[in-house]
Amino acid sequence: MTNIKLHNTKTRKKEVFTPIFEDNVRMYVCGPTVYDRAHLGNARPVVVFDVLYRLLRHVYGPDHVTYVRNFTDVDDKIITRAERDGRTIKEITEETTQWFLDDMGALGALEPDEMPRATAYIGQMVAMIGQLIDKGHAYPAEGHVLFSVESYKDYGSLSGRSVDDMIAGARVEVAPYKRNPMDFVLWKPSSDDQPGWNSPWGRGRPGWHIECSAMSHELLGDSFDIHGGGNDLQFPHHENEIAQSKCAHPEADFARYWLHNEMLQVEGKKMSKSLGNFFTVHDLLEQGVPGEVIRFVFLGTHYRKPMDWTEKKRDEAEAVLRKWYALTRDVEPGALSGAVVAALSDDLNTAGALAELHKLAGAGDAPGLLASARLMGILTEEFGTWARAEGGNLDGFADMLVKARSAAMQSKDFSQVDRLKSALIDAGVEVRMSKDGVELVPGAGFDAAKLEALK
Repeated sequence: MTNIKLHNTKTRKKEVFTPIFEDNVRMYVCGPTVYDRAHLGNARPVVVFDVLYRLLRHVYGPDHVTYVRNFTDVDDKIITRAERDGRTIKEITEETTQWFLDDMGALGALEPDEMPRATAYIGQMVAMIGQLIDKGHAYPAEGHVLFSVESYKDYGSLSGRSVDDMIAGARVEVAPYKRNPMDFVLWKPSSDDQPGWNSPWGRGRPGWHIECSAMSHELLGDSFDIHGGGNDLQFPHHENEIAQSKCAHPEADFARYWLHNEMLQVEGKKMSKSLGNFFTVHDLLEQGVPGEVIRFVFLGTHYRKPMDWTEKKRDEAEAVLRKWYALTRDVEPGALSGAVVAALSDDLNTAGALAELHKLAGAGDAPGLLASARLMGILTEEFGTWARAEGGNLDGFADMLVKARSAAMQSKDFSQVDRLKSALIDAGVEVRMSKDGVELVPGAGFDAAKLEALK
């Protein structure tokens, strides 16, 4: 069986991945708070853990892997959005949840096996909070319930910081009912116009962190294999999840391997609305950027390194994909490349795996390229209509060029051949002519409209 190595944030080193049960590999990834469109940075962990999910399914079998990614559908941001738009919270969350699924599907992300919504697991959250109070790890205060950070001696082990350091460097809510500034909310009161549920501590709603602890426990058990998310979640969200879960179930491991992807930049700068470089996945799709191109750009950078989205990378990705679609047209998938599997198994080295795909393309191994690319979620049957359709549309122009060249060989007048070539190149098509025939490959910026006059 293929050995997978993953960098475990918990131990700060790369380790051989050994699941608790090979026939029941379990992974939990923190999902979105659904109040608006997903921006490009939100999409990075989706693609990263989709690749890992595909790899795990390849190694252990699709029926032996369970992937859970949640939706936070109760949150102050959602309440604010509903008040601003004059709509119900349910309308907002149902709409934005579907937006997220549609946009991530456009990037080729498989849907997880389970996609729990926080509001469906309030009972489990209340039960876990009760356990923490009973065990002396949480306390009620003025309608709130707070986790006592001092009660968990290993708090800070994931991020590698002491509680004193975290207090000094964190923005913590100062509240008179807190015993310690770092204590965090498990339950908070709701006013009559806010969503709320009955509990032993009064009508209220859960804090953010307890959601994932309760849902992962319900769906994956006391101990599971992998927990993932963006690097920005390492503290406080994941740190708090560990504290809650380990204190509620001290005999269990909770998550054994922790993976975190680095953040995304745009043209070398942090993405922000103030810089004018903030955009959503939907924005790019609406501009005509194929989701597969976005995915390809993401795959070009190792998940543990900051990723820089640039126009140049986008154009390069589009050009490469067009060439690969031309190479694999009318081809069935062949043998999977061992080198591609090895790269992905080495802590998801997607950049290395893409390099191996380039080698397959260079060697003309179209069946191997197709099979191996599909393991990474590109060149799939669902993808590529944008490139395949354009490639098919160019077949007629290739025939036209072949006939023009044949006539020119007789007449010695190559003006028509030159005219066709110039028009194709001007439309963004790479023209490859040899004694065996003509191959037309649409490149980045291909504009089919410019070829209408040739028909």
